[in-house]
Amino acid sequence: MIKFPGFGQRNNEGPPDLDQILSDLNQKINNLFGKKGNNNSQPSANKNFDVPVLPILAVIAAIWLATGFYIVDQGSLGVVQRFGQYTQTTEPGPRWHWPYPIESAEVVNMEQVRRLEVGYRSSDGGGKTRQPKEALMLTEDENIIDMQVAVQYKLKNAKDYLFNNRSTDESVMSAAETAIREIVGKSKLDDLLQKGLPDTSERMQAILDSYKSGVLITSVSRQKGAAPEQVKEAFDDVNRANQDYQRQINEGEAYANDVIPKARGNAARLAEEASGYKLKVENEARGNASRFEQILAQYNKAPEVTRQRLYLDAQEQIMSSTSKVIVDQQGGNSLLYLPLDKLMAAGAAGPSASPTVVTTTTVKQSESEADTSRDLMRSRDR
Repeated sequence: MIKFPGFGQRNNEGPPDLDQILSDLNQKINNLFGKKGNNNSQPSANKNFDVPVLPILAVIAAIWLATGFYIVDQGSLGVVQRFGQYTQTTEPGPRWHWPYPIESAEVVNMEQVRRLEVGYRSSDGGGKTRQPKEALMLTEDENIIDMQVAVQYKLKNAKDYLFNNRSTDESVMSAAETAIREIVGKSKLDDLLQKGLPDTSERMQAILDSYKSGVLITSVSRQKGAAPEQVKEAFDDVNRANQDYQRQINEGEAYANDVIPKARGNAARLAEEASGYKLKVENEARGNASRFEQILAQYNKAPEVTRQRLYLDAQEQIMSSTSKVIVDQQGGNSLLYLPLDKLMAAGAAGPSASPTVVTTTTVKQSESEADTSRDLMRSRDR
């Protein structure tokens, strides 16, 4: 065993000299390598053998210092600890810290997306193993639902991730299960089955942030939400009835969307027509009133002329809209022949048809017939 002079035997002269200690240490090492294993204490022939202690210590120190180099990959952060206490967080790139046991560095991947399953576990073959203890939850209307959710998360604070978590997956699992049970407990079963699970990521994030876990929830997706197997058939019947009910509502809304715009269009058209008719009647009434006032003024000036003019205008209006027959009678005694077929054809042609000129055919009567008719006229006069 090598003993250093002055250690444990301090005298009144003060602490030992460092050069003297190194010299004694060098001498002891030379004695170890320069003596043979005999019983006498005589030095051998190689007593002048010298070992370079300082260069060896320098090489060892260089190697020790070189162990402090490390590389932080892109998307990761380095957390440096000095005697187990947090010191700093380093960015991606080549870095150095005091080697062990003074400091240590741990590289944390910040971009890796981690997946957690609540209510089931996926197997390597692609199947799923149900976890009833996690999946069965109670709704607001006191029904039980089988809820299976997949949660994806990544890290947002390397220091909190390393120092505030004993098990990150267990922390996220507890926060996810708490948030999901809270949301399910405030929702009704029908809403969960038809509309799905509301977004629970904000509630999970709030819980994890309160613990300063350094975790960021990226997505929460519902894998399954159904009634328990024991009552699944009854709930399927209810779901089908709800689907029929919703389908009828959609059909009613579609019919209403088709009929109501048409009715509104017809109502608008009738309103416009009524407005137009109102404007027309009002204008006609104003025109008639104005014309009457003008005629009244002329009538006050010349009553006879105005009356005759009104009569002629009325006759012109009446005659222009009726069929006319003009009879040309030259003789006194004539037989009037009316061509009814032509008159009917002219009436069917319209009131604007030209007047029909009827030429009467004069028939000469014999003398006896003339005398007989003359006597009859005389007796009638009497």
